[in-house]
Amino acid sequence: MKNKNLSQKQSATVRRLMKYLKPHAGLIVCAFLFAVITAAASLFTPVIIGRAVDCIVGAGAVDFKKLTLYVCILAGLIGAVMLFQWLMNLCAQRAAHLTVRDARRDGFASLIDAPLKYIDGQSPGDLAARISVDADQIADGIVQGSTQIFMGVVTIIGTLVFMILINPWIALAVAALTPLSLLVSYFVARGTHKYFTQQTRVRGELYGTSEETIRNRALIAAYGYAPRAEHKFGATNDELKDCGFKATFFSSLVNPSTRLINSLVYAVAAVMSTVFAIEGAVSIGEITQLLLFANQFARPLNEITGVITEFQTSLAAAKRILDLTDAEKQDDSGDALQTCNAITIDGLDFSYTPEKPLIQDLNVDVPQGTLVAIVGRTGCGKTTLINLLMRFYDPDGGRILLDGEDAAQYTRSSVRANFGMVLQDSWVFKGTVRDNIAYGKPDATDEEVRAAAKAADIDGFIERMPNGYDTVIDDGDGISQGQKQLINIARIMLTDPPMLILDEATSNIDTRTEKRVQAAFDKLLRPENGKKKTGFVVAHRLSTIVNADMILVMDSGKIIERGTHKELLNKNGAYAALYKAQFARESA
Repeated sequence: MKNKNLSQKQSATVRRLMKYLKPHAGLIVCAFLFAVITAAASLFTPVIIGRAVDCIVGAGAVDFKKLTLYVCILAGLIGAVMLFQWLMNLCAQRAAHLTVRDARRDGFASLIDAPLKYIDGQSPGDLAARISVDADQIADGIVQGSTQIFMGVVTIIGTLVFMILINPWIALAVAALTPLSLLVSYFVARGTHKYFTQQTRVRGELYGTSEETIRNRALIAAYGYAPRAEHKFGATNDELKDCGFKATFFSSLVNPSTRLINSLVYAVAAVMSTVFAIEGAVSIGEITQLLLFANQFARPLNEITGVITEFQTSLAAAKRILDLTDAEKQDDSGDALQTCNAITIDGLDFSYTPEKPLIQDLNVDVPQGTLVAIVGRTGCGKTTLINLLMRFYDPDGGRILLDGEDAAQYTRSSVRANFGMVLQDSWVFKGTVRDNIAYGKPDATDEEVRAAAKAADIDGFIERMPNGYDTVIDDGDGISQGQKQLINIARIMLTDPPMLILDEATSNIDTRTEKRVQAAFDKLLRPENGKKKTGFVVAHRLSTIVNADMILVMDSGKIIERGTHKELLNKNGAYAALYKAQFARESA
């Protein structure tokens, strides 16, 4: 039953892979056509060689005229084999890489469309391995499968036909022994699939461990975690070695086993040809043809069985990338939200896991132009509330109303377009400083980019860089966390959305720069000419939110206090205790 289920899964994977091959059927048909021509030219080669041998009767009895003709024909056949085999491989390679391109594209699109909870539950390195390494493994399998297997089948059938025409009894003996080779290949292939599946899974884990270690190298060094990181990598690497060895070992049994059987076939053909030659039933040239055909009959079987390793690896890799394309996709249907200025949170419930409720019956009314500050202990639900506002997650109960309308009726993309968000974790991509600032507004003019940089107090730093705004930067280029954060802040100032979300946005900036950035935010939130913007600020530094219109103090997913800075201090409750404790630390 287990093997039956495994076979069904393999068949399902192959059927789905065929859907990616279908758009490139023309290339596949051409590859098969060239394979037939190559096989036909190869099949006529033994016939010409045999006839050439029959031209050499003995010493002084050689028909040089016919021999020369056969040599010329043989040279033409060899040339045809080389040409059409090259064309066959060209078409197959093209089809394979176009197929993999499409599978890789769909896999990456699934990552983009997948909900945040799916990404959070996966290893980044493993996801990257599926898009890159596993996709390449599929290409190798397609090339091997679509050319060698098809060409091998054509060669086997053609060889049997030619052998039957020469001597049906020898052909029958060769055909009777052939199933032994196929049976060996089949049973070994069934037993090795689980090892190739395990190999691709562990390879993904190894990529995940490597990516995690490289990304957090400074932290690993700071905590002396290097020996444990090395041990963790070594354990995964050893597991990959073990399952890889088993996969290779058992799959490599196929080739020598089939070669043994093929040698037996060749020996039987040689003995029977000799017997028939003694009886005068076949000529020396026909014996040559039979032996060459027997050898040619065995070669495709060896090649096909040799493909099994690649094919098993490709199936396992295809399963992983197809699983990625099957990942849950976010529904982004609905109306397009044009603009929004006010938010109402009505009876909001949310939990990451059903058994651990986080936000329960949360109610907040945020009129247009209100600056809301959210404070509380780590894990109280501050960032979760921001994620719900941005529709990174959907609530389990209750509603978020945008200008009085349920946010669920609008597309996620249009909702997010109304928010400008600066996170605690700063991020820059490889590109120019200008491109990084214009990330949310690619068509921004140079003047707009510079104005945003000046508002974020980063223009001077950029001008001191080697090529100014044209300097190419990367996440690991030695730019400080504070400088990265300022670039992120400049991005939001460039897009100028109707609502802002600042999640610890000034956490990596020194106090002096923070004051300048805070002043720029004040101008952004409360422009001299124009409507006030609605803003949400998650902050640990309470000194940055003393001017907020509303401060929400959260604990265990609930709002335990709300009011202005002065009102909450006068209550002498949780906020007052938190403020006094922080003020005492800063004064010490």
